[in-house]
Amino acid sequence: MLSEDVAASFAGAAANRRLFVLLPFSLILGLTLYALLPDEPGTLVLAGGTALAVALLAIAAARQSLPGIRFFVQAAALWFGFCLLPIHAALFGTAMLAFPTYGLYEAHVDEVLSADDSTRRIIVSQFEPMDGARPVAIKRARLSLPAEPELRPGDRLRAPLRLAPVPGPVLPGSHDGQFHSYFIGVGAYGSATGAIERIAEGSATDFARQIQGLRSHIAARIDLALDGPGAAIGKSMVMGDQSDISDETRDVMAASGLAHVYSISGLHLSIVAGGIYWLVRLLLASMPALVAWPVKQIAALIGIVAAFLYLLLAGGVDNVPAFRSTLMLALIFGAVLAGRRALTMRNVAIAAILIIVIDPASVFRPSFQLSFAAVIGLIGIYEMPRPFEAANTRLERLWRLVAATAWTSFIAGLATLLFSAYHFQQTAPLSVLGNVMALPFVGLIMWAGVAAMLLMPFGLDGLCFQLMGWGIDGMLWVAELVAGWSEGLTGNPLLSGWTLLGGLAALAWFGFLETRWRLLAPVALLPAILVFGLEPRPDILISDTTQAVAVRDGEGMALASGRTGSFAVNVWSRHYQTEIGGTHSGTICDGLGCIVRTADYSLAIIRNAAAFAEDCGRHDLLIARIRPPNSCTGAVIGQDQLARGGVHWLHWDEEAGRFDIRPAMVNLNRPWRVSPR
Repeated sequence: MLSEDVAASFAGAAANRRLFVLLPFSLILGLTLYALLPDEPGTLVLAGGTALAVALLAIAAARQSLPGIRFFVQAAALWFGFCLLPIHAALFGTAMLAFPTYGLYEAHVDEVLSADDSTRRIIVSQFEPMDGARPVAIKRARLSLPAEPELRPGDRLRAPLRLAPVPGPVLPGSHDGQFHSYFIGVGAYGSATGAIERIAEGSATDFARQIQGLRSHIAARIDLALDGPGAAIGKSMVMGDQSDISDETRDVMAASGLAHVYSISGLHLSIVAGGIYWLVRLLLASMPALVAWPVKQIAALIGIVAAFLYLLLAGGVDNVPAFRSTLMLALIFGAVLAGRRALTMRNVAIAAILIIVIDPASVFRPSFQLSFAAVIGLIGIYEMPRPFEAANTRLERLWRLVAATAWTSFIAGLATLLFSAYHFQQTAPLSVLGNVMALPFVGLIMWAGVAAMLLMPFGLDGLCFQLMGWGIDGMLWVAELVAGWSEGLTGNPLLSGWTLLGGLAALAWFGFLETRWRLLAPVALLPAILVFGLEPRPDILISDTTQAVAVRDGEGMALASGRTGSFAVNVWSRHYQTEIGGTHSGTICDGLGCIVRTADYSLAIIRNAAAFAEDCGRHDLLIARIRPPNSCTGAVIGQDQLARGGVHWLHWDEEAGRFDIRPAMVNLNRPWRVSPR
């Protein structure tokens, strides 16, 4: 029977100590429960829960109850995950700037995020107000400054700054900049309003400064050899700096399923570190005098060193995908050093636990979800029995390589489909074809980059960067070709938030079981998402920081207020893949405000308090940037609602005859929120 077979699979997995694989999923569930709370848990709750978890573990261990120990270990991991973000908040959190601040400040440069010919994005700390400027309680801020003067980690600057609150999500469920900024200590965004002065230089021996200097030198060498998209993608794949990549290039790469190529991750580190491991092992094995040496272990050590050097060049631990991939490679090479199997689900779990403990907020970023879903999917399929026949000819070996590449891309695409659809609202149906066609060019890009790094001290890197440019041109040609073939096939799925938890549960099931029944949960999840997981499209979108109000107009949307080209409107248009027109066809405006009428509903946008007497209660929705009187009835979104909840999403419920309203921010009583409590 089905139930007996599944139960037997669970028992076998538990007997094979696969419960360890579930620990990162328990941690993630705890993190999710904490993040979804409407209010911050108190210190007594955290301390009491921790004491209870320790006591239950001790009781289970004292009774030597194996099932009890297993259960309480997972429960303790869940509780530890729940406590991780409060721990990181105590260590790295900051007060969040609530109101814009202007003034002359001195600050210390902690990190250079990106730099091009016109703009430099940096992280600064140690603010000192000058000339009567208002003191700020934030630990760090992210600034967008002119490219000159050149600033490096360790420098100290003086400049007139405009510091602004970190913006919240632009749509319900989208990237929450306040949440992620808070846990790295960034309490404000800002820019310079006047001349910038570098008043002190950092120590020449500062390691971060030396690395930034090397990154700047490499970027200059790439700009010297390449231009346009070639230089932008070259800097991204060598150093992890994506700031120069244009929106057009990003769109083409995403449509062809190649967007992952310009983000340093497991693919790049595997090509570089794995390739160096293979070359070193081949070189040492070809020397008869070294036959007694542990060639495999020496090559693994050099592979680890290569991976960590590449990580430093890519931005270090701040480049989360590269850091995560480096940890995974270190575990793989560590298994080689220990003479154990390298690609195991246990190693994936260890890497996940380390990343979660070091940077728990990364769990809520797309890069974490996509990379670990892909690795779990690939290793899970790799673990399953499969027929294998030795290749006898070069043609057969070539065919096996192409087939393995296509199969790997297909499995990784399936494993990440849910997460990419949720975060990016786009699917790439021909991604397997794009990845197979682009693989030779990606290999050329990476190996030309490695050769350029090795030859740069001798001034011989120019030809290597030219080869890299040819590879990038070839990859972009493939991307444009496949994107053209995909036109009309891509979708714009809008998924509910619960689908991410469903995907997490399906991944846990898949990773834990070892038999063919591991496929049951992922297969069952698909129809559930198709029936219950699709979100309706909005009928109205209201910006919190601008005047933009977009209303459905026929098949698309158009502005009843505000202007096209603003940040919020551009994000809405990209998210829903719908061009938002300049003026709604049903809009009538006067000096007091605007009225918008559609076939199903009407709404009023109030600009002057004199309009309340006429419009209150006469429309299905009233939008006011000023505080409406208490006598206004019906659906009202006023100044207070926009300040607290941010962007508002509305969908017309035809059966109920009213709007379903969702603010972008719902958990307002949390330390990372900057809106009024």
